[in-house]
Amino acid sequence: MEAPILIAHRGYAKRYPENTLVAFKAALEAGVNYVEFDVQFTKDGIPVVLHDVSLKRTTGTNKRIFNLNYEQLDGILVNEAKLHPRKFARVGIPALADVVALFEQWPNARALVEIKQESLDAFGIEKVMKTLLQTCKPILDRCILIAYDDLSLRCGRAMGFKKIGWILTKYNDESLSIATGLAPDYLICNYTKIPKSATSLWRGPWKWAFYEVDLPKVAHELAALGAHYVETMAVAEMLKDKVLMSRCQAIE
Repeated sequence: MEAPILIAHRGYAKRYPENTLVAFKAALEAGVNYVEFDVQFTKDGIPVVLHDVSLKRTTGTNKRIFNLNYEQLDGILVNEAKLHPRKFARVGIPALADVVALFEQWPNARALVEIKQESLDAFGIEKVMKTLLQTCKPILDRCILIAYDDLSLRCGRAMGFKKIGWILTKYNDESLSIATGLAPDYLICNYTKIPKSATSLWRGPWKWAFYEVDLPKVAHELAALGAHYVETMAVAEMLKDKVLMSRCQAIE
């Protein structure tokens, strides 16, 4: 049994504002090669790295991303005041293109690009996938398209994404049937959805990744079930575990 490889969930989000360039750079500098982040679209169709449609939680701004053109994001700061009061005064919402440019500086880095369902619904699968492919082109061979929507993953793969990851909402027979038909490269799941009675995970052409894991003990328990990866916001804290540290720069 090998220890799982760490994926930085929204970057090093425990210590830095989530889904920002500073959070991604901190995770990469810590030694992690896999970084997950979320993509939404602005009113004028620009992909930006953001989890929620509402900006309230991360910026304190009571606006929705779909109501703003990209240029209107200038000056809106991802300060996450409750978590990082006044510590990050100039951190904005990055365009996906800016994140791609950062990854170009890290040739071993892999990006798990999660396209959010709200943007798929608002702009349509075809338009979203075309834009994502064009934007991610400089690092496309290092991108893993992930989503909850299996149809969008099928479309993305057909249009040019090399690898895909399906995010499960439930660990049940219906999900297994969909996974078998989709045959993704990765299955991604909240580890709390796995039955406590489980002694192994579904086998298939995929590798398993679990979130949100912030304790090395849990990471090792998941590895015993068959997990290949764990997503964590607590990057440096998890890397204090020597076994996890020994695997952090592996690429599979």
